Amino acid sequence: MTTKYRPTLHAAGPILLTAVIASVSLVSLAQAEGDKSPACSSEGGRAAQLSAIASSKTAKPSAGEAKSEMVHVPTGKFIMGSNSKRSMPNERPTQEVSVKEFWMDTTPITNSQFAEFVKATGYVTTAEQPVDWEELKKQLPPGTPKPPEENLQPGSLVFTPPDHPVDLREMANWWQWVSGASWKHPKGPESDIEGLDKHPVVQISWDDAAAYANWAGKRLPTEAEWEYAAHGGKYNSRYVWGNSLVVNGKHMANTFTGDFPYRNDSADGFSGLAPVKSFPANGYGLYGMAGNVWNWTADVYVENRGDALVPDEVRRVVKGGSFLCNPHYCESYRPSARRGTPRDTGSSHVGFRCVSDKPLS
Repeated sequence: MTTKYRPTLHAAGPILLTAVIASVSLVSLAQAEGDKSPACSSEGGRAAQLSAIASSKTAKPSAGEAKSEMVHVPTGKFIMGSNSKRSMPNERPTQEVSVKEFWMDTTPITNSQFAEFVKATGYVTTAEQPVDWEELKKQLPPGTPKPPEENLQPGSLVFTPPDHPVDLREMANWWQWVSGASWKHPKGPESDIEGLDKHPVVQISWDDAAAYANWAGKRLPTEAEWEYAAHGGKYNSRYVWGNSLVVNGKHMANTFTGDFPYRNDSADGFSGLAPVKSFPANGYGLYGMAGNVWNWTADVYVENRGDALVPDEVRRVVKGGSFLCNPHYCESYRPSARRGTPRDTGSSHVGFRCVSDKPLS
């Protein structure tokens, strides 16, 4: 059985911003080779904020707040991971895992749901906080000069597609650090979420997701729980819905159709994020378990499922793939697909959903 993790709340700084400042490839940073220590962004303020949410009775959701449909996922066993030649090395080795029953949010948390949390608690997300240079420079080579102040302002990673083919080994070709980007302004300060209440909230760090879950009286799912639920009781198929990407001429998930990353032909009906119930639910009645947005899980990420946990590892497992997944690049809209993402990093394609060990009234 996999170890069960419960969210532990503490601050961490903008790991991917380190790469931007130091002109390091975002690919190597996403792999986080040798990068094991978290930076801290306003440690005291963040810790106090999370502590207040955890302990304050008035901060807990009242009737109508944090309201979300949840479905029952029954106790069972399954083979976690994949040995398929068409899977990634980090999905191996496979192992039989037992999962106890739990309840899971029917969809990823939406903009309107997250807005209720912020209204009730005054929570400020990681992306809305300035970068602490004194902490950030601890991660950089000695003597690295302090960047301009504008590079230390609140912000997040935004998908910025080029207009031509690019080297797919360099994620910096389609990701940019944008000052002012946050859950309220997901594409930058000139954007907003007006009319997007039913879209999944993005630009959310792991700490933000864990804080919301704690406020709602829930928790983030373990990787095993998420993968088990994604199968929806169907364990011998490549995708959540079967073995064909397109069924009877219809796309079954929001992915990047066309030529990644510069031409999305919107064959699935969307060129970006989609409302949370835009595609069919799986066998358990869960929507969006493939594509649209990656989902944070509670688990610390290790490259190989058989590896020991690394103390102070800053990455957490995300599952499900997103609207940026393409069969010629990552094809991560499969239940066994996984990625390690720095816990302090928000971006255009990562959201979350919560689970509970008991039904909530």
